Amino acid sequence: MASIMEGPLSKWTNVMKGWQYRWFVLDYNAGLLSYYTSKDKMMRGSRRGCVRLRGAVIGIDDEDDSTFTITVDQKTFHFQARDADEREKWIHALEGTILRHTLQLREAETGFVPSVQDFDKKLAEADAYLQILIDQLKLFDEKIKDCKEDESRRKIENLKETTCSMVESIKHCIVLLQIAKDQSNEQQHANGLISTINPVDGIYQPPLDTPVVNTTMPTQTTLPTGSGPSGPSSGVASPAHIPLPSHSVPDFSYSSSEDEFYDADEFYQSSTSPKHCIDPSGPQAASPLTNEATALKRPDTTESLNSSMSNGTTDADPFDSHDDRDDEGEGESVEEHKSVIMHLLSQVRLGMDLTKVVLPTFILERRSLLEMYADFFAHPDLFVSIADQPEPRERMVHVVKWYLSAFHAGRKGSVAKKPYNPILGEVFYCHWDLPSESEEPSLHTETVSEGPVPWSSTNSVCFVAEQVSHHPPISAFYAECLNRKIQFNAHIWTKSKFLGMSIGVHNIGQGCVSCLEHDEHYILTFPNGYGRSILTVPWVELGGECSISCSKSGYSANIVFHTKPFYGGKKHRITAEIFAPNDKKSFCSIEGEWNGVMYAKWATGENTVFIDTKRIGIIKKKVRKLEDQLDYESRRLWRDVTLNLKLKDIDAATDAKHRLEEKQRAEARERKENEQQWETRLFHEDGECWVYDEPLLKRLASQRH
Repeated sequence: MASIMEGPLSKWTNVMKGWQYRWFVLDYNAGLLSYYTSKDKMMRGSRRGCVRLRGAVIGIDDEDDSTFTITVDQKTFHFQARDADEREKWIHALEGTILRHTLQLREAETGFVPSVQDFDKKLAEADAYLQILIDQLKLFDEKIKDCKEDESRRKIENLKETTCSMVESIKHCIVLLQIAKDQSNEQQHANGLISTINPVDGIYQPPLDTPVVNTTMPTQTTLPTGSGPSGPSSGVASPAHIPLPSHSVPDFSYSSSEDEFYDADEFYQSSTSPKHCIDPSGPQAASPLTNEATALKRPDTTESLNSSMSNGTTDADPFDSHDDRDDEGEGESVEEHKSVIMHLLSQVRLGMDLTKVVLPTFILERRSLLEMYADFFAHPDLFVSIADQPEPRERMVHVVKWYLSAFHAGRKGSVAKKPYNPILGEVFYCHWDLPSESEEPSLHTETVSEGPVPWSSTNSVCFVAEQVSHHPPISAFYAECLNRKIQFNAHIWTKSKFLGMSIGVHNIGQGCVSCLEHDEHYILTFPNGYGRSILTVPWVELGGECSISCSKSGYSANIVFHTKPFYGGKKHRITAEIFAPNDKKSFCSIEGEWNGVMYAKWATGENTVFIDTKRIGIIKKKVRKLEDQLDYESRRLWRDVTLNLKLKDIDAATDAKHRLEEKQRAEARERKENEQQWETRLFHEDGECWVYDEPLLKRLASQRH
């Protein structure tokens, strides 16, 4: 087994120098990733810099398959492999090294008070053992699946059950360690016990009377040699002959380059952070204010919360246009809950599907995902304007305009929070009243006799959504406007992945805008979502390529949601092109920010503002009051969770959420025992799509016959 692995990678230095070739050496025993300007410099021991891997976090990005990051010591290092396979080999080797190289807590002496760093070392060690057990569970599942003998299968299942108990015990220990760490931190600050470390030339020199502590912990993880499948470069001899004295492992990662670029300070957002120096135009990061400055005032009674949930509506007004997010504070961070987040991260690995991972309640957005999908119609006037256009070209332009306006309303503030996972069979109804163009009020007040929202008017945009599947999680939603004869049908399957310092959500599915008087159907896809900076102030960005096409008219559009590059560039950027039938050159190019201003450049040479989301007003949706809703409607279903989140009572909110989830599990078990299939309420499956049972198109056709 080789103790050192080596190979070439590119490393990002700064905007001027960009990516630079470096020769990297991964010292498995020392827990150190060193880099040199060349292999010859490595042989001479002329190290350019190094990355200390203890406590490091590896990150990847779904938008490309060759780059990865290592975040440690308040710095983020960026690396680029030749291809996806080479990146996978490096990540595999680095993860193994990080897991092994956790620091052991020193032998406690009489009267010894452990520091926060001591707790961090023990937490890292517990995380390493936890991951080993989780890997073993996966092996047990494979062996149970392949085992044909009943006796052997029972033995493996017993081992699996014992291992599961050990996993839960370690998780509990991690939580207890975090609590003890927080208490120790408060005590040390109270006593003024602040320790400092003074590195000399980037290498920590311990006091002469301090013994050198062997920090390598025993582990089951093994690393193949450089010539094996996990080696970043095959056929390269390991430089095992190079002496590595004990003091060559620095206490902090460093680079000898004075203009080295670090783009992130994920763990400590201070005013001296490189992030603040490099991107002054970016959003203001959370500052370490006092509790008095950041605390939200708790209401004295629950009555005030109940009144806020109905937005002060009177009995004469049967609808509620209040958005629960209006009550949320800005600039919130997860700092106070970081121990829970760290515990969550200890359960996941890069690329892992997060569908079955239980997320903590405090990051919830106080509304269901089904209600969030209604934000696609925050500008219902833009949606219905599609049907008013006389020509196919103009209708496609207006479809694109509505589509690009549909995303900014979903983000009320700069802090990203997660909506509730809908319960199977949960539904959400709402509508938007459009201003009538006629002086006759009858068009606006006339109610519909049928359709998804029968208590709305004929000039309203009506919306209904249902959670049609739990595994996989699929939501279906439908909207229509009777007067304009336009409808929209969509389904989205959300698939989450852990990406290190981010969480990626793939939105699998499609939508269809139907202009019924023109018999045109516009098929569109949705961008992916990313929750960035999950350890500090989370924020959302969209990424991926989307398309809109109409088979009848032949018009199409390509839309790209660009994720922010780490070396500059703007957030939330989009580019789009609209094409006429059979044309390879677009007649309209669009660029800007999806939550800001977007500009259009036309084939005629004219430049115009395509859409300005800051200036167009959001029309608030109307929802029936809680007492008028059915038990399975979103707001009524989640009301206890929402109420307690408003009260900042996280435990009560978690209990309410748990009761809902347990009820869903019990109903699923009962259906399984009775061999019953779940029957959806409002939608049915049609091939690979989910469609509304009684769409406007179907109702108009039945009226004609």
